[in-house]
Amino acid sequence: MVRAAVLPAVGAPLEITGIDLPEPGPGQVRVRLAAAGVCHSDLSLSDGTMRVPVPAVLGHEGAGTVVSVGEGVTHVSPGAGVILNWAPSCGRCHACSLGEVWLCANALTGAGTVYARRTDGTDLYPGLNVAAFAEETVVPAACALPVPDGVPLADAALLGCAVLTGYGAVHHSAKVQPGETVAVFGVGGVGLATLQAARIAGASKIVAVDVSPEKEALARRVGATDYLVASENTAREIRGLTDKQGVDVAVECVGRAVTIRTAWDSTRRGGRTTVVGIGGKDQQVVFNALEIFHWGRTLSGCVYGNSDPAKDLPVLAEHVRAGRLDLGALVTERIALDGIPAAFDNMLAGKGGRALVVF
Repeated sequence: MVRAAVLPAVGAPLEITGIDLPEPGPGQVRVRLAAAGVCHSDLSLSDGTMRVPVPAVLGHEGAGTVVSVGEGVTHVSPGAGVILNWAPSCGRCHACSLGEVWLCANALTGAGTVYARRTDGTDLYPGLNVAAFAEETVVPAACALPVPDGVPLADAALLGCAVLTGYGAVHHSAKVQPGETVAVFGVGGVGLATLQAARIAGASKIVAVDVSPEKEALARRVGATDYLVASENTAREIRGLTDKQGVDVAVECVGRAVTIRTAWDSTRRGGRTTVVGIGGKDQQVVFNALEIFHWGRTLSGCVYGNSDPAKDLPVLAEHVRAGRLDLGALVTERIALDGIPAAFDNMLAGKGGRALVVF
């Protein structure tokens, strides 16, 4: 019996309750969580923007210690620190054969498999594969990656989603080069990671944009050279900061049609806009054919930072050890399991960066 945050139905409040967690079977790992980040994707799962079977235990950004392993698991052992990988690649599908493991067709198959039960016997599903909003979880072995040396276990949770996504958006999707100018829309956990990644990439000007003026100090701390409070004039203001050209790269971390459109309008002719934010089907972005031709801009989606966790985690760890990447700077609130519903409310209100559940 362990405590967990259960989503009983889409749109229903989370319930902090006990669940029956089985011992790991063949190819599985049981993990005692040290920390779990509260990501906007968890909110998108709870309100139905993204669909998963329910009832489910949410949480996909986590790290902890291996308690036990099932038959056939050899890459981790009890006592080892692990980062939870919510989107493990199968290595067999078409995307994997192309090396695009972040688009693996089978990455989320585990989310449709019962992994635990409520105390009344009701089946429970593991959210995005890993069910990190719990004291302990049982995951497929591919979802447990060793924590690199020199990364504190609780901070390592942030590598599992926010940092891989933000760093990958800059380095893999937009491919920011030294001296280029960058605008980042949305200063939440992923946005803060994106700002740091732009700084690490050597961007000459990094403009942070958010609806909240209170986030300016937070954004500047991690690398923003300029800060704008979002308005209908944002694109014009960004052009004013870049010799009337627009930025080379805009990264949208919100998932709203108006923000995506503004990010596009903020880039120079021939610039690149990368969309990280997850929006609903009702968020329609409109372009006309002439402007697509005239501006010559590139608009691209970005899944999980277009990252391969097995390859990227060691790179991120080296940035952490060298002091270039400050994981703690992403966290604006450390909470207990019971604090997750309030953290959801704060995200809806646009407050703070990353809330981190510490067990």
